[in-house]
Amino acid sequence: MPKMKTSRSAAKRFRVTGTGKLKRAKAYKSHILTKKTTKRKRNLRKAAITDVTNVKNMKKILPYL
Repeated sequence: MPKMKTSRSAAKRFRVTGTGKLKRAKAYKSHILTKKTTKRKRNLRKAAITDVTNVKNMKKILPYL
């Protein structure tokens, strides 16, 4: 059986928390920031937990996390 490969793009975007959940950065923070409020941009800086519906697929492309 060959080694399973980690999706490198996903490995750069997701981290595992101490309890085994997947942590991710929020989207919509890269450009067109002038029309977004300061409060909205501040909340986009915070990390988010990956939704339960996506975790099964994420574990598949990140086998060694």
